Amino acid sequence: MAGQTYPVTLTGGLSIPPARGWWLIKWLLAIPHFIMLVFLWIAFIIVWILAFFAILFTGRFPRGLFDFNVGVLRWSWRVGFYSYQALGTDKYPPFTLKSVDYPADLQVEYPEKLSKGLALVKWWLLAIPHYIIVAVFQGCGGEEKGWPGLVFVLAIIAAVALLFTGKYPESIFKLVMGMNRWSYRVCAYVALMTDQYPPFRLWDN
Repeated sequence: MAGQTYPVTLTGGLSIPPARGWWLIKWLLAIPHFIMLVFLWIAFIIVWILAFFAILFTGRFPRGLFDFNVGVLRWSWRVGFYSYQALGTDKYPPFTLKSVDYPADLQVEYPEKLSKGLALVKWWLLAIPHYIIVAVFQGCGGEEKGWPGLVFVLAIIAAVALLFTGKYPESIFKLVMGMNRWSYRVCAYVALMTDQYPPFRLWDN
């Protein structure tokens, strides 16, 4: 529908520009978060399975489970914004699932009703075009073969520019934010958190 906003909102701001060389050690500083996110994403998948059957039988995503998975996405995005999905801030991410005062945030509107039929197909069949695009944005890893995504490459380019100029290029930041917004919308859609198909757009909110 024209003018309709998507129920997944991803924000990030360069209100406090990152320091020139801090990005070089953020992989080390973020290790505690990476460890936590491994366990959180295991729980996310378990919750997704429980929600899948709940939707099939009731047409609803249990609110407590929904809020937990939103929190995992939010935590992931804050860490990504701090580290190599954006390198947009030097403010250390908080260890919480809740929305707090931080330069990056993610919100997902709770759906009162979800389609039982769509739950069977949207997370694999309907999302295939988006999977291809998100793989380009975020990359595809593996033990022997893999490639970095455009998001990582652009974030590193911006960080190098920051190192020499003291300024994060706004055009790159806008593009990185758009690609991440697209990716997290797809993630929420395939995680059964909305029935609204993700738009093929980078720039809208």
